Amino acid sequence: MQAAELAAAQGAPPGEPAAAAAPGEPEPPAVAAEPAAAEAEHDAPAAAEGEGDTMEPSAANAPAARAGSANPEADAGDSPAAPSAGGSSTATSEPAPPGAEAEPARQATDGPAAPGAGASAVSAAPGRGAAGDAAGQGAAQGSDPSAAGRVPTGSLTAPGGAQSPGGAQGTDPSTPGGVPAGSLTAPGGAQSPTSRGEARRAPVLDPEAIAAARDVLVAGGAPGELAEEAVRVLGEGAGGALRGDPWLVLGVGGVRVEDGDAFARSVLGGECGPGDERRGRALVGRVLEDAARHGHTAVPSAELLAALGGHAVPDPPAAMSAAVAEGQVLVFRDASQPLPEAAPDDEEEAEADVPLLIGLDRYALAEESLADGLIRLLRSFDTEADWEQAATAAPSPSAAELIRAAASSGLVVHTGGEAARHEPAALVSAARAAGLRAYAAAYTDDSRRRLAEAVGDDAAVTVAGLLAGRHGPGRAPDGTLALDLLAVFDAPQLGVEEAADLVEAVPDGARLVLSGDPNVLWSAGPGRAFADLLAAKCCPRVSSRTPDPGPIGELVSGIGVGELAAVEAPDKEVVVVPVRDPREAVLRAVQLVADSVPRAIGVPPERTQVITPAHGGAVGTRVLNAALKERLNPGPGRFGGFDPGDRVVHVPFPGRTLPGTVVGAEPDGLLLDGPQGRFLVPRADVAGTVRHGWAITGHQAAGARWPAVVVVVPGDAGPLLTRSWVYSAFARGERHLSVVQGADQALAAAVAGAPAKERTTRLTSVLKELAADS
Repeated sequence: MQAAELAAAQGAPPGEPAAAAAPGEPEPPAVAAEPAAAEAEHDAPAAAEGEGDTMEPSAANAPAARAGSANPEADAGDSPAAPSAGGSSTATSEPAPPGAEAEPARQATDGPAAPGAGASAVSAAPGRGAAGDAAGQGAAQGSDPSAAGRVPTGSLTAPGGAQSPGGAQGTDPSTPGGVPAGSLTAPGGAQSPTSRGEARRAPVLDPEAIAAARDVLVAGGAPGELAEEAVRVLGEGAGGALRGDPWLVLGVGGVRVEDGDAFARSVLGGECGPGDERRGRALVGRVLEDAARHGHTAVPSAELLAALGGHAVPDPPAAMSAAVAEGQVLVFRDASQPLPEAAPDDEEEAEADVPLLIGLDRYALAEESLADGLIRLLRSFDTEADWEQAATAAPSPSAAELIRAAASSGLVVHTGGEAARHEPAALVSAARAAGLRAYAAAYTDDSRRRLAEAVGDDAAVTVAGLLAGRHGPGRAPDGTLALDLLAVFDAPQLGVEEAADLVEAVPDGARLVLSGDPNVLWSAGPGRAFADLLAAKCCPRVSSRTPDPGPIGELVSGIGVGELAAVEAPDKEVVVVPVRDPREAVLRAVQLVADSVPRAIGVPPERTQVITPAHGGAVGTRVLNAALKERLNPGPGRFGGFDPGDRVVHVPFPGRTLPGTVVGAEPDGLLLDGPQGRFLVPRADVAGTVRHGWAITGHQAAGARWPAVVVVVPGDAGPLLTRSWVYSAFARGERHLSVVQGADQALAAAVAGAPAKERTTRLTSVLKELAADS
């Protein structure tokens, strides 16, 4: 690969940018938001692809976002955590340094969110208890282990030992508390068509409830700014809840464990200690939330116990059993581990050693619901179609194979790269030509735009828009989507909750095709639904044989199989720019975007995207965005750190990244211009959901493509650099890819290594169980 003029060192461009310094942090109160630790600022759950995924407690193990939060992404990595004392979460007209972000306290990862410990402990759904009190006690040392030993493989067990029913649509899938697994139905209420992601948007909060929570927080030495988030997480009785159980603050605003302890001492006085049962319950939830932030939907019991011990819980098994008994968490047998062997007279000891998984009910129910829904689609399909003529006319053999598979099955998995997208698009077009209500659902607006070119604007939707009713056919009287066939593109980007929402909405007898590239980064939300479905092998799979074209396609295809090979790029489709240190990496990235790529490739700066592994660090998105703003749109940051013309991304909730350009500020918030037109981000949400977008992370770039991409590979990327990250980032360029290479041999080593860091999930085992029963 020849660097040619793109790699030529021209010296620092005019107006050489300096790395923006973080705003000065105020003196921390007794309770503070998690610091913006650079080492934790990686690209989403990965922790899944990033920092050490251990359960050991540390300041870097910042909590994930809370259920019900207006901005769960705020501490899921793309935006600030809750404000520290003296901070403000509203947009202001005060000038800010160019490129400076609105808040210093940012949680680091660009990854999945999880509900707060407080929310789980205070409002566990009735009847959603773990595998019964006996099972919970069986996990404790010195207690009767027999119940724990009987937990079925991968199954969800209700109190009393009854297995949660599910199966085909039309049966009663409700849990013992009357809440269908994974649904948004309250007992006795109608099912909401709103997706879990949409449901995370904040309702209007009661000012009196906020004031009451603020009084308790301030009296205990915590920032009053946490009050609004506390009400979102804990409900309108947040003040009273915090007074009675101050450790609930660990589920609010990215509060550190040590600061939660200090708050509890202030509220309770001498009556609290490390062995307080309330503390143990809160820490169980906190450890599981941190695991969810790393992509896991469950945690081995041994890791949970070790983490509790690291937090100075004197009796970790008792704390875990108490959380199980309270219904805060659920217990499952770990189907990935073999059962212990024992002599007949040692049966009790063998049962005590049964490997267990512990999970928050939120993700356990989502996995159960998703598995039920997928098997339901397979079972309820009973009408094979004769689509042979359409298959014969398909644009490729792989497209023909997919059409034939979808004609005879209610659920099909399709895998392939970017070029293979035309295959499910051909299926949708053929189905619509046959008179079926067929739709193509993309994960991002950019992906939807590209799909519309192939299937027509009325047939192309986004997953979020489809579930919210903004796109597509709308809902039938029974609450399901009014369609006959749905092809979902970018399926690896679906977290387990979003996938469950989607599958629940597909009616009996309809066809669902899940399509995606198995080599890309997994979802920003917990779980790995697409990979687990592939591993379960419970439905037809069509693997595309259509290669991605050109030098970029050749390079990316090699990366997918662990090879980083040089490719011929006569028209400078691929260029490598070696750099020696972070400062040079920033300078070269700015030079490429502002000068070299427009001049040599003909792609303007606004159509070139910079991608880097992390938000923090010397070559993270913050530093790069500060330098790019200084070069491309200098200004004082009049509106909460932003100026008209700034390129930004808006993250209303985890996994949803909306690109835009700042138009200006209004009394109620920041006005942005995005792919769907102009929209207003409320004042209170600006600091937590908007950041500059000239440079973004790999997860933020997933599902979108640009004419030119500049991928920055810093020398200190370390474990953030995985094969799936490199594959995903390099594949975002349509015409041109520049690689600012500062990692030397670490890049090739990452490509040759494991594709991604594993996640602990249960979906595969649940699917296999249900499929075996059918």
